[in-house]
Amino acid sequence: MNLPAPPADLVELTAELIGIPSVSRAEGPLADRVEAWCARCEWLELSRIGHNVVARTTGDRPLRLLVAGHLDTVPSNDNSEPILGGDRVAGLGAADMKGGLAVMMALAAAHADPAVDVTYVWYAAEEIAREHSGLLEVEAARPDLLRADAAVLGEPTGAVVEAGCQGTMRLRITLAGERAHTARPWMGTNAVHRLGGLLEVLSGYEPRCPVVDGCRFREALQATSVSGGVAGNVVPDEAALVLNHRFAPDRSAAQAEQHVRGLFAAHLAAGDAVELLDMAPAAAPRLEHPLLAAVVAAGGGPERVRAKLGWTDVAFFAELGIPALNFGPGDAELAHTAGEYVTRDSLESTYAALSAVIAGAAR
Repeated sequence: MNLPAPPADLVELTAELIGIPSVSRAEGPLADRVEAWCARCEWLELSRIGHNVVARTTGDRPLRLLVAGHLDTVPSNDNSEPILGGDRVAGLGAADMKGGLAVMMALAAAHADPAVDVTYVWYAAEEIAREHSGLLEVEAARPDLLRADAAVLGEPTGAVVEAGCQGTMRLRITLAGERAHTARPWMGTNAVHRLGGLLEVLSGYEPRCPVVDGCRFREALQATSVSGGVAGNVVPDEAALVLNHRFAPDRSAAQAEQHVRGLFAAHLAAGDAVELLDMAPAAAPRLEHPLLAAVVAAGGGPERVRAKLGWTDVAFFAELGIPALNFGPGDAELAHTAGEYVTRDSLESTYAALSAVIAGAAR
Protein backbone atom coordinates (compact mmCIF):
# COMPACT_ATOMS: atom_id res chain seq x y z
CA MET A 1 0.00 0.00 0.00
CA ASN A 2 1.30 3.44 -0.94
CA LEU A 3 0.93 5.74 2.04
CA PRO A 4 0.26 9.46 1.59
CA ALA A 5 3.29 11.70 1.92
CA PRO A 6 3.19 14.45 4.55
CA PRO A 7 1.39 17.49 3.08
CA ALA A 8 4.17 19.74 4.42
CA ASP A 9 7.84 19.44 5.21
CA LEU A 10 7.80 18.21 8.80
CA VAL A 11 10.99 20.00 9.83
CA GLU A 12 9.74 23.31 8.47
CA LEU A 13 6.30 22.84 10.01
CA THR A 14 7.89 22.09 13.38
CA ALA A 15 10.00 25.23 13.05
CA GLU A 16 6.86 27.25 12.37
CA LEU A 17 5.19 25.87 15.49
CA ILE A 18 8.26 26.58 17.62
CA GLY A 19 8.02 30.17 16.43
CA ILE A 20 4.53 30.48 17.94
CA PRO A 21 5.03 30.92 21.71
CA SER A 22 2.84 28.62 23.79
CA VAL A 23 4.06 28.59 27.37
CA SER A 24 1.46 26.99 29.65
CA ARG A 25 -1.72 29.07 29.98
CA ALA A 26 -0.79 31.08 26.86
CA GLU A 27 -1.50 28.47 24.16
CA GLY A 28 -4.18 30.52 22.36
CA PRO A 29 -2.17 31.58 19.27
CA LEU A 30 -0.88 28.06 18.68
CA ALA A 31 -4.39 26.64 19.13
CA ASP A 32 -5.57 29.20 16.55
CA ARG A 33 -2.95 27.95 14.07
CA VAL A 34 -3.93 24.31 14.56
CA GLU A 35 -7.63 25.15 14.28
CA ALA A 36 -7.06 27.05 11.02
CA TRP A 37 -5.04 24.12 9.63
CA CYS A 38 -7.78 21.60 10.44
CA ALA A 39 -10.55 23.87 9.15
CA ARG A 40 -9.21 23.30 5.63
CA CYS A 41 -9.86 19.56 5.96
CA GLU A 42 -13.54 19.14 5.13
CA TRP A 43 -13.53 15.50 6.29
CA LEU A 44 -12.84 16.58 9.88
CA GLU A 45 -15.39 17.61 12.48
CA LEU A 46 -13.75 20.45 14.38
CA SER A 47 -14.32 21.51 18.00
CA ARG A 48 -12.64 24.22 20.05
CA ILE A 49 -12.86 24.23 23.85
CA GLY A 50 -10.75 26.94 25.42
CA HIS A 51 -7.21 26.47 24.13
CA ASN A 52 -7.94 22.86 23.17
CA VAL A 53 -8.58 21.75 19.58
CA VAL A 54 -10.28 18.46 18.69
CA ALA A 55 -10.62 17.28 15.09
CA ARG A 56 -12.10 13.92 14.16
CA THR A 57 -13.33 11.87 11.27
CA THR A 58 -17.00 10.95 11.49
CA GLY A 59 -17.33 7.74 9.51
CA ASP A 60 -18.88 4.53 10.74
CA ARG A 61 -15.64 2.58 10.89
CA PRO A 62 -15.31 -0.29 13.37
CA LEU A 63 -12.45 1.22 15.41
CA ARG A 64 -11.45 4.71 16.53
CA LEU A 65 -7.88 5.75 17.32
CA LEU A 66 -7.24 8.90 19.34
CA VAL A 67 -3.94 10.72 18.81
CA ALA A 68 -3.13 13.41 21.39
CA GLY A 69 -0.42 15.96 22.05
CA HIS A 70 -0.03 18.97 24.32
CA LEU A 71 0.34 22.48 22.95
CA ASP A 72 2.18 24.04 25.86
CA THR A 73 5.86 24.34 26.63
CA VAL A 74 7.87 25.23 29.71
CA PRO A 75 9.20 28.82 29.90
CA SER A 76 11.94 29.82 27.47
CA ASN A 77 15.58 29.18 28.23
CA ASP A 78 16.86 31.68 25.66
CA ASN A 79 15.68 29.25 22.97
CA SER A 80 12.32 30.63 21.90
CA GLU A 81 13.35 31.13 18.26
CA PRO A 82 13.60 28.08 15.95
CA ILE A 83 17.02 27.28 14.50
CA LEU A 84 17.03 25.22 11.32
CA GLY A 85 20.22 23.36 10.51
CA GLY A 86 20.48 20.50 8.07
CA ASP A 87 17.91 17.85 8.89
CA ARG A 88 16.98 19.08 12.33
CA VAL A 89 15.35 22.01 14.07
CA ALA A 90 16.21 23.30 17.53
CA GLY A 91 14.18 25.52 19.81
CA LEU A 92 11.79 25.61 22.74
CA GLY A 93 9.48 22.60 22.61
CA ALA A 94 11.12 21.05 19.55
CA ALA A 95 11.09 17.61 21.15
CA ASP A 96 8.49 18.19 23.85
CA MET A 97 6.46 18.33 21.80
CA LYS A 98 6.05 20.57 18.78
CA GLY A 99 7.55 17.92 16.54
CA GLY A 100 4.75 15.61 17.64
CA LEU A 101 2.16 18.34 17.02
CA ALA A 102 3.48 18.80 13.48
CA VAL A 103 3.18 15.06 12.85
CA MET A 104 -0.42 15.14 14.08
CA MET A 105 -1.27 18.06 11.80
CA ALA A 106 0.28 16.26 8.83
CA LEU A 107 -1.63 13.06 9.59
CA ALA A 108 -4.93 14.92 9.90
CA ALA A 109 -4.43 16.60 6.53
CA ALA A 110 -3.12 13.50 4.72
CA HIS A 111 -5.82 10.96 5.63
CA ALA A 112 -9.16 12.01 4.23
CA ASP A 113 -10.46 8.42 4.10
CA PRO A 114 -8.73 6.45 6.86
CA ALA A 115 -9.24 2.75 7.52
CA VAL A 116 -10.06 3.59 11.16
CA ASP A 117 -11.78 6.67 12.47
CA VAL A 118 -9.30 9.08 14.05
CA THR A 119 -9.66 11.74 16.72
CA TYR A 120 -6.83 14.28 16.99
CA VAL A 121 -6.60 16.17 20.28
CA TRP A 122 -4.27 19.15 20.71
CA TYR A 123 -4.62 20.13 24.36
CA ALA A 124 -3.36 22.78 26.74
CA ALA A 125 -1.62 22.92 30.11
CA GLU A 126 0.16 19.58 30.34
CA GLU A 127 3.38 21.05 31.72
CA ILE A 128 1.79 22.50 34.88
CA ALA A 129 -0.37 21.23 37.73
CA ARG A 130 -2.72 18.42 36.76
CA GLU A 131 -5.80 20.41 37.76
CA HIS A 132 -5.25 22.74 34.77
CA SER A 133 -5.00 19.96 32.15
CA GLY A 134 -6.76 20.64 28.89
CA LEU A 135 -7.80 16.99 28.75
CA LEU A 136 -9.76 17.49 31.97
CA GLU A 137 -11.32 20.60 30.44
CA VAL A 138 -12.42 18.70 27.34
CA GLU A 139 -13.69 15.81 29.42
CA ALA A 140 -15.81 18.15 31.53
CA ALA A 141 -17.30 19.96 28.53
CA ARG A 142 -17.56 17.23 25.89
CA PRO A 143 -16.67 13.75 27.17
CA ASP A 144 -17.94 12.26 23.91
CA LEU A 145 -14.99 13.81 22.08
CA LEU A 146 -12.58 11.58 23.99
CA ARG A 147 -14.30 8.28 23.29
CA ALA A 148 -11.99 5.92 21.45
CA ASP A 149 -10.87 2.31 21.31
CA ALA A 150 -7.19 3.14 21.83
CA ALA A 151 -4.98 6.19 22.13
CA VAL A 152 -1.47 7.30 21.19
CA LEU A 153 0.27 10.11 23.12
CA GLY A 154 2.79 11.90 20.91
CA GLU A 155 5.24 12.44 23.77
CA PRO A 156 8.91 12.32 22.69
CA THR A 157 10.10 8.70 22.56
CA GLY A 158 12.51 8.81 19.61
CA ALA A 159 9.91 7.02 17.46
CA VAL A 160 10.09 4.01 19.80
CA VAL A 161 6.99 2.68 21.55
CA GLU A 162 7.05 3.40 25.28
CA ALA A 163 4.35 1.37 26.94
CA GLY A 164 2.28 2.37 29.93
CA CYS A 165 3.70 4.85 32.41
CA GLN A 166 4.76 5.00 36.01
CA GLY A 167 2.68 6.74 38.61
CA THR A 168 3.99 9.70 40.57
CA MET A 169 3.26 11.08 44.02
CA ARG A 170 4.67 13.74 46.31
CA LEU A 171 4.65 13.36 50.07
CA ARG A 172 5.77 15.74 52.80
CA ILE A 173 7.22 14.37 56.03
CA THR A 174 7.18 16.94 58.83
CA LEU A 175 9.28 16.20 61.89
CA ALA A 176 8.62 17.81 65.26
CA GLY A 177 11.20 19.15 67.69
CA GLU A 178 11.36 21.53 70.62
CA ARG A 179 12.78 25.03 70.54
CA ALA A 180 15.71 26.03 72.74
CA HIS A 181 18.61 28.47 72.67
CA THR A 182 21.52 27.15 70.62
CA ALA A 183 23.78 27.83 73.62
CA ARG A 184 21.71 25.27 75.55
CA PRO A 185 20.61 22.80 72.85
CA TRP A 186 20.08 20.00 75.40
CA MET A 187 17.01 21.89 76.52
CA GLY A 188 15.31 21.20 73.19
CA THR A 189 15.10 18.75 70.29
CA ASN A 190 16.56 19.71 66.91
CA ALA A 191 14.05 18.76 64.20
CA VAL A 192 16.57 19.42 61.42
CA HIS A 193 19.01 16.94 62.96
CA ARG A 194 16.22 14.36 62.97
CA LEU A 195 16.13 14.55 59.17
CA GLY A 196 19.36 12.55 59.15
CA GLY A 197 17.51 9.29 59.70
CA LEU A 198 15.20 9.98 56.77
CA LEU A 199 18.11 10.87 54.50
CA GLU A 200 19.88 7.63 55.44
CA VAL A 201 16.80 5.71 54.29
CA LEU A 202 16.87 7.56 50.99
CA SER A 203 20.59 7.02 50.42
CA GLY A 204 20.15 3.29 50.91
CA TYR A 205 16.98 2.98 48.84
CA GLU A 206 17.08 0.20 46.26
CA PRO A 207 14.47 0.69 43.53
CA ARG A 208 12.22 -2.13 42.42
CA CYS A 209 12.45 -3.04 38.75
CA PRO A 210 9.32 -5.11 38.07
CA VAL A 211 8.49 -6.48 34.64
CA VAL A 212 4.88 -5.74 33.69
CA ASP A 213 3.49 -7.20 30.46
CA GLY A 214 7.02 -7.73 29.22
CA CYS A 215 8.16 -4.16 29.98
CA ARG A 216 10.77 -3.50 32.66
CA PHE A 217 9.99 -0.52 34.87
CA ARG A 218 12.31 1.10 37.40
CA GLU A 219 10.91 2.87 40.43
CA ALA A 220 12.49 5.90 42.07
CA LEU A 221 12.30 7.76 45.36
CA GLN A 222 13.95 11.17 45.65
CA ALA A 223 14.02 14.07 48.09
CA THR A 224 13.08 17.23 46.21
CA SER A 225 13.14 19.87 48.95
CA VAL A 226 14.04 20.39 52.60
CA SER A 227 12.88 23.18 54.91
CA GLY A 228 13.38 24.08 58.54
CA GLY A 229 14.88 26.59 60.90
CA VAL A 230 13.66 29.53 62.94
CA ALA A 231 16.58 31.85 63.61
CA GLY A 232 20.34 31.74 63.80
CA ASN A 233 20.34 31.11 67.53
CA VAL A 234 17.25 28.88 67.92
CA VAL A 235 17.09 25.09 67.91
CA PRO A 236 14.43 24.40 65.23
CA ASP A 237 11.20 22.79 66.35
CA GLU A 238 10.08 21.70 62.88
CA ALA A 239 11.67 20.39 59.68
CA ALA A 240 10.06 19.10 56.51
CA LEU A 241 11.22 16.85 53.70
CA VAL A 242 9.32 16.59 50.41
CA LEU A 243 9.63 13.33 48.48
CA ASN A 244 8.77 12.31 44.94
CA HIS A 245 8.04 8.63 44.36
CA ARG A 246 7.73 7.11 40.89
CA PHE A 247 5.97 3.74 41.09
CA ALA A 248 5.41 0.95 38.59
CA PRO A 249 1.96 -0.03 37.31
CA ASP A 250 1.90 -3.30 39.25
CA ARG A 251 1.09 -1.21 42.33
CA SER A 252 -1.95 0.91 43.03
CA ALA A 253 -1.46 4.43 44.33
CA ALA A 254 -2.57 3.27 47.79
CA GLN A 255 0.00 0.45 47.76
CA ALA A 256 2.75 2.82 46.64
CA GLU A 257 1.90 5.32 49.38
CA GLN A 258 1.86 2.55 51.99
CA HIS A 259 5.28 1.41 50.74
CA VAL A 260 6.81 4.87 51.22
CA ARG A 261 5.23 5.38 54.62
CA GLY A 262 6.60 2.01 55.70
CA LEU A 263 10.15 2.94 54.73
CA PHE A 264 10.21 5.85 57.18
CA ALA A 265 7.95 4.56 59.95
CA ALA A 266 10.83 3.65 62.28
CA HIS A 267 12.10 7.24 62.19
CA LEU A 268 8.79 8.89 63.10
CA ALA A 269 7.57 9.83 66.55
CA ALA A 270 4.58 11.47 68.19
CA GLY A 271 3.94 14.88 66.67
CA ASP A 272 5.39 13.96 63.26
CA ALA A 273 3.21 13.91 60.16
CA VAL A 274 3.24 12.35 56.69
CA GLU A 275 1.04 14.11 54.15
CA LEU A 276 0.22 13.09 50.58
CA LEU A 277 0.49 16.29 48.52
CA ASP A 278 -0.54 15.02 45.11
CA MET A 279 -0.72 11.83 43.07
CA ALA A 280 -1.16 10.70 39.49
CA PRO A 281 -1.77 6.99 38.87
CA ALA A 282 0.32 4.58 36.82
CA ALA A 283 -0.90 2.85 33.68
CA ALA A 284 -0.11 -0.70 32.64
CA PRO A 285 0.94 -1.55 29.08
CA ARG A 286 -2.02 -2.67 26.98
CA LEU A 287 -0.21 -3.72 23.84
CA GLU A 288 -2.59 -6.59 23.13
CA HIS A 289 -5.16 -4.16 21.72
CA PRO A 290 -5.17 -4.49 17.89
CA LEU A 291 -4.65 -0.77 17.27
CA LEU A 292 -1.73 -0.57 19.70
CA ALA A 293 -0.31 -3.83 18.35
CA ALA A 294 -0.43 -2.20 14.92
CA VAL A 295 1.57 0.76 16.25
CA VAL A 296 4.14 -1.64 17.66
CA ALA A 297 4.38 -3.46 14.33
CA ALA A 298 4.69 -0.24 12.35
CA GLY A 299 7.23 1.13 14.81
CA GLY A 300 9.66 -1.73 14.32
CA GLY A 301 8.23 -4.63 16.30
CA PRO A 302 8.35 -5.81 19.94
CA GLU A 303 12.12 -5.41 20.15
CA ARG A 304 11.60 -1.65 19.89
CA VAL A 305 9.22 -1.46 22.86
CA ARG A 306 10.24 -0.24 26.31
CA ALA A 307 8.54 0.88 29.50
CA LYS A 308 7.74 4.55 30.04
CA LEU A 309 9.55 5.49 33.24
CA GLY A 310 8.01 8.95 33.53
CA TRP A 311 4.37 9.89 33.94
CA THR A 312 2.27 10.86 30.91
CA ASP A 313 -1.39 11.25 30.06
CA VAL A 314 -1.44 7.59 29.07
CA ALA A 315 -2.65 7.29 32.67
CA PHE A 316 -5.52 9.72 31.95
CA PHE A 317 -6.77 7.49 29.16
CA ALA A 318 -6.22 4.34 31.22
CA GLU A 319 -8.57 5.79 33.84
CA LEU A 320 -11.17 6.16 31.09
CA GLY A 321 -10.68 2.51 30.15
CA ILE A 322 -8.86 3.40 26.91
CA PRO A 323 -5.61 1.46 26.22
CA ALA A 324 -2.85 3.90 25.34
CA LEU A 325 0.87 4.15 24.64
CA ASN A 326 3.52 6.82 24.06
CA PHE A 327 4.96 7.22 20.57
CA GLY A 328 6.42 10.42 19.17
CA PRO A 329 9.44 12.13 17.62
CA GLY A 330 12.27 13.62 19.62
CA ASP A 331 14.47 12.54 22.50
CA ALA A 332 12.83 12.85 25.92
CA GLU A 333 16.23 13.48 27.50
CA LEU A 334 16.42 16.75 25.55
CA ALA A 335 13.04 17.96 26.81
CA HIS A 336 13.18 21.25 28.74
CA THR A 337 16.87 21.77 27.94
CA ALA A 338 18.33 24.84 26.27
CA GLY A 339 19.58 22.75 23.34
CA GLU A 340 16.33 20.91 22.65
CA TYR A 341 15.95 19.72 19.04
CA VAL A 342 14.21 17.16 16.85
CA THR A 343 15.51 15.47 13.68
CA ARG A 344 13.92 14.85 10.31
CA ASP A 345 14.41 11.10 10.67
CA SER A 346 12.52 11.04 13.97
CA LEU A 347 9.68 13.15 12.57
CA GLU A 348 9.33 11.14 9.39
CA SER A 349 9.63 7.76 11.13
CA THR A 350 6.83 8.68 13.52
CA TYR A 351 4.67 9.98 10.70
CA ALA A 352 5.23 6.84 8.58
CA ALA A 353 4.36 4.45 11.41
CA LEU A 354 1.17 6.24 12.44
CA SER A 355 0.20 6.78 8.82
CA ALA A 356 0.43 3.02 8.27
CA VAL A 357 -1.85 2.37 11.24
CA ILE A 358 -4.40 4.97 10.14
CA ALA A 359 -4.38 3.65 6.60
CA GLY A 360 -4.78 0.07 7.78
CA ALA A 361 -1.42 -1.01 6.37
CA ALA A 362 0.09 -2.10 9.73
CA ARG A 363 -0.85 -5.48 11.16
